[in-house]
Parts: sequence; structure tokens; C-alpha cells
Amino acid sequence: MHSSEHQLQQRIQELEVELAASRAELQEFTYTVSHDLRAPLRHLVSFARLLEEEAGAQLTGESADFLRTITASADHMGVLLDALTALSRLGAVQALPGAVELAPVVESCVREVQAGFVDRVVAVTVDVPAPLEVLADEAIVRQALSQVLANAFKFTAKVAEPVISVSVHQAPEGKVQLRVEDNGAGFNPAMQDKLFKVFGRLHSAKQFPGLGVGLLTAQRLLAKVGATISLVPREQGGTLACLLFPQAKK
Repeated sequence: MHSSEHQLQQRIQELEVELAASRAELQEFTYTVSHDLRAPLRHLVSFARLLEEEAGAQLTGESADFLRTITASADHMGVLLDALTALSRLGAVQALPGAVELAPVVESCVREVQAGFVDRVVAVTVDVPAPLEVLADEAIVRQALSQVLANAFKFTAKVAEPVISVSVHQAPEGKVQLRVEDNGAGFNPAMQDKLFKVFGRLHSAKQFPGLGVGLLTAQRLLAKVGATISLVPREQGGTLACLLFPQAKK
């Protein structure tokens, strides 16, 4: 019996090593591809802009539209490559788990994200008791929460009276749930599997700008400290995002 348990444990360790190696290879591949595509993309952008400068005045109708489309598409490809590079680098992020007090972090994130939407009037409520500490890395909590808050602000852009609430709730097994709720566009539950995929978008770029990497970034960062993120559409409209953390031991 002891021998079987030892063999099982050894196999688990081997699989963990193989999985880590596969992830590292995938990250390296993604970074290499995004890096190697930049040179031809730069040439494409440069020559398209030169053509626009030298012959733009002579182009009319569809020809002018074609050239503008080439330039805009190349610029967009550059943005996508930047996003892929950033995602590939997440694997190298080192987490330093420790006790993180949520209240000041949440309040700071709300202020910073709200400052990016100065042209909007959004009612934001924060209900996070102090002191309440979770086991995490403060930098990771900030990055993940900022992504979620930015989504909440973005997807309430077409609501007459946008409301965002941030609250904390005790969860089973000694965990803490940080909730971000909004009354925005929400999403179709049937498309939920796209939420955490690379460039996974549930709305068109014309409806709401963005690349579709924010939630995936938050998910990968939170996993480094044993935390999770999930989203569900609210019955009354909008979205409920739940970040689940281990509670710090007192």
C-alpha cells in the first residue's frame, strides 16, 4: 500500500513538471511569434503611410478607403501583438503571497479606475469592512481588480444611470468573496465559455472597445495566489464578478 501511494505521488510530481514545462514552452512560443511578426508589420505600416503621404491626394473613392483600411488593420494587428506579448509574460510574474488588507486596496483601485472615466457620472458604492485581510499578493490583487472594475465602467457606458457596487462576503471553507456588480450590458450565459479565452469578446468592438484579454489576465494573475474569478449575468441586467480569496490567518 505504501509503495502504491509513493508511486502515485511520484507520478503526480512528474505530471506537474511536465505541465510546467508545457506552459513554459507555450509562453515562449507565443512571445517568439508575436516578436517575429513585428518586423514585417512595421514594414507594412511604414509603406502604407508612405503611400498615403505620397499618393493619398490622388486616391479617391474605394482606393482611398482601401488604403485607410490597410493602415487601420495594421495598427490593430500591432495592438493585438502587444496584448499577446503581455499575456506571454504573465507566466514570469512572481507572486509573493502574504496578508493583504482589502479595504485600502479596493478604495485605491476604484479611485484610479474612475479617474480614467472622468467624462462619465457613475454611482459607485464600496462596502468593504476593515480590517479584513486575504492571503494574496497586493500587486496581483490591484491588477486583477482594476481589470474587473474597468470592465464594469466600460459596459455601463450605455446605461442612463450606471451603478457599480463593490462588496465583500464570507464564503465557505474560510474564504473571502470580493464582488463587483454593475447594471451594464451583461452577457448571454450561452457565451460564458468565451469569457476567459484569448481575445474572447461577448460584444462587438463597435458596441464596446477592447481586445478581450482583461478577464484572462485577471484569471491568470489570481491563480498565482490560489484565488479564482467567475462572472455571471444578473437577472435585473448587468454582471456580477466574484473574486474568491483564501482568508489570511489571524
